[in-house]
Amino acid sequence: VSNGADYQYNITHLATQPDKLGGELGYYLRNEMIPKLEEGMKSRGDEIIPYVNVFNTPPDEKGYTQFMDSPRYSSGYTALFGTIGFTIETHMLKPFDVRVPATYHFIETILEIAKRDAVKIKVKRKKVATQSIAGTMVPIGWELDKTKVRTLEFKGYEALYKKSEVTGFDRLYYDREKPFTKQIPYYNGFATTLEVKAPKAYIIPQAWSEVVHALQINDVKMSLVAKDTTILVEQYHIDDYNTSKNPYEAHYPHNSTKVTAQKREVAFRKGDYFIPVDQPAGRFLVELLEPQAVDSYFNWNYFDTILQQKEYFSPYVFEEIAAKLLAEKKALKARNIIAQGK
Repeated sequence: VSNGADYQYNITHLATQPDKLGGELGYYLRNEMIPKLEEGMKSRGDEIIPYVNVFNTPPDEKGYTQFMDSPRYSSGYTALFGTIGFTIETHMLKPFDVRVPATYHFIETILEIAKRDAVKIKVKRKKVATQSIAGTMVPIGWELDKTKVRTLEFKGYEALYKKSEVTGFDRLYYDREKPFTKQIPYYNGFATTLEVKAPKAYIIPQAWSEVVHALQINDVKMSLVAKDTTILVEQYHIDDYNTSKNPYEAHYPHNSTKVTAQKREVAFRKGDYFIPVDQPAGRFLVELLEPQAVDSYFNWNYFDTILQQKEYFSPYVFEEIAAKLLAEKKALKARNIIAQGK
């Protein structure tokens, strides 16, 4: 149930973001399925529009934007598996006996469309499922593209302000005695801001059991490294990141993560996990294991122990080793002098 603006509709929809879904399936969702859904709901006497993505402000002539559903949201999660998803919101101020039929009408309408277009949808989804993404560029960052705009016929109520009896300040309210119908812009497109080249595979040391379990419950196919072995891999160094000051869903997520990639030989142990990217969960893997992705496991604190000091050392024990290193490595000595200067 919604908790935002007041308007005349009983129900709104939040579909998987078409640009993120991508390809023929994204085109079908934006240009065929959503228009059919809106037409079908209108014929049932329960008009539906895109989710009204505003908070404490009225949807006015400036319009509003589509909600960007990153993988943490159900409709964003489905996109990672080439699946169309919908979240619906019935209006908080409509009575229960209005909201339930609106929900039923939505289910009825979407099932009719899915049945009618079943073959078309299956063909498009199969293309996604069989697509090889290893070695290709995969988008993991997005921003609103204001060149993609749709004119929306919006049926709302006039938004006014009056003195609050609680705070004494002006407060927003909607006057249901003053309904209106206006043409407003709806921005429903997003452009890629960051891409990464999908690797052939990821290797996860067995110590990260929580991460492995999270992948397994999402039906990720993986195998075990058969014996201790050293492999030349590309590895990231976390250069920078910010951390939320407030908790979110029992996490303090990171954001604005910056990395440097470097190739190096890494010793892996028997029982570590080898995870190929070319599989149905390939895009899911990229968005969850690439540190810079919005909802990566790194950003969701699964790897935070790599950011923490593990142990201290006694300076007097290390003194002789440090002196030897500085004597042998001129570049290190020069860095040490610069650091002392600061």
